[in-house]
Amino acid sequence: MTADSNHGGRQLDGAVATIRALPGVVEAVGGRAPVLIDGGFRRGVDVVKALALGARAVLIGRPHLWGVACAGEDGVFWVLDLFRREIDRALALGGWDGVAKLDPSIFFRSPPEGADRLYQASAPNGY
Repeated sequence: MTADSNHGGRQLDGAVATIRALPGVVEAVGGRAPVLIDGGFRRGVDVVKALALGARAVLIGRPHLWGVACAGEDGVFWVLDLFRREIDRALALGGWDGVAKLDPSIFFRSPPEGADRLYQASAPNGY
């Protein structure tokens, strides 16, 4: 297991965000071990992004602690259910039937045929 983490990064104002470092970590590991990530994940859509970039799992820290602080054990269940519902919604809106369908191409889709011509025609002064 490999963990992509900037734990303590709040003390280093120039620390690289873990989501930005993730593709390089996944490439360096080369499938020899699962890659886990943490650092700033607050919504289900953040989890979907990390899984698409190659993380095997996303570790959450503060959200479950907020749940404990607000409602004890029930609060933790609520937070985890909220993450699950947000992940399900993101997958549905993206047209994926599960996390196994995610890969980095969800971020870098080619523009539709002719889109560049439409943009040039609508831009002022040809820019």
